[in-house]
Amino acid sequence: MNPRLSTVIVAYNSGMDLRRTLTALGRETLPGDEVIVVDNGSRESPAPILEECLPGARLVEMGRNAGFTTAVNHGADLATGDLLLILNPDAMPEPGFGEAIRKPAGDRPEWDAWMALVACRIDGEMRINSWANPVHFTGIAWAGGHGRAISDAGPARDIPVASGACLAVRRESWQRVGGLAEEFFLYHEDIDFSLRLRSAGGRIGLEPAAVVDHDYDFGSNDLKWFWLERNRLAMVIRNYPAPLLALVAPVLFVTELVLVPVAARGGWLRHKMRSWADVVRWMPRLLRERRELALRRTITAGEFARLLTPDLDSPLLPEEVRRGPVRWLLRAWWAMVLAILR
Repeated sequence: MNPRLSTVIVAYNSGMDLRRTLTALGRETLPGDEVIVVDNGSRESPAPILEECLPGARLVEMGRNAGFTTAVNHGADLATGDLLLILNPDAMPEPGFGEAIRKPAGDRPEWDAWMALVACRIDGEMRINSWANPVHFTGIAWAGGHGRAISDAGPARDIPVASGACLAVRRESWQRVGGLAEEFFLYHEDIDFSLRLRSAGGRIGLEPAAVVDHDYDFGSNDLKWFWLERNRLAMVIRNYPAPLLALVAPVLFVTELVLVPVAARGGWLRHKMRSWADVVRWMPRLLRERRELALRRTITAGEFARLLTPDLDSPLLPEEVRRGPVRWLLRAWWAMVLAILR
């Protein structure tokens, strides 16, 4: 029997992206599925788009920009399906997506959650946008496989951390982990969710037969750097086991120092400074959440560490941090960390 799919899409001035995605999604839904569009205070209500492209979809108006995380959790609270699917409004399902995204529900009972293969158009050619979200031990994360050929995706497999652009989660697993961290507002919430799920003994997979065409553009307003940097540090503080956090702290400190001139050159230094201020302000809550999450952790610090990587190998990162002395120093440090946590 096909599991009932509850798709939650958060819209915020999404316009044509939402129209494109809903039209394609409508071809992949089955009787009994539901689509919940949570609008985060768009300038114009998406109601006419829903009526035109997917009349059966449910619109929930937040009345303000409550943040992606809060909106997803609100939509998930209203969902009734067996599987919760978090789908970006600019991630259009390709033909066959509906069948493929449900397949692991029966074929992979060990998976608590799984992502679709997220693709994007690069120079007019469909290529991989993300087949996972590798996480460096400093908390820096990126779209894994970005720019690779679709044929490179390989078979369905376990991955350490998923992208939230198109993420299916079993209802009981979502409830057990507690949904997304609402304070994150936007960015890194999928990293935090994945690590909390993995820490509690859960498993995450990639289903490459389910493909979405993501209208991906890393560039955005400078405020994006504030959310990325604040949430990266918050994610590390919340989730890293104490022995691991102590061992990566020196490299994390150096990383923060290095990012100051990088942010200055990039024009987002004030957002970097603001991210530090927010983390300091959040610290009492973050430490309380650390203690709560530690009680749920069922894997060792060494097992947690093996979810992370020492290599900063995204093509979107500067060449000097991906090659040469920096690469070898990071690998040497990480080898020492893994040996200690063995």
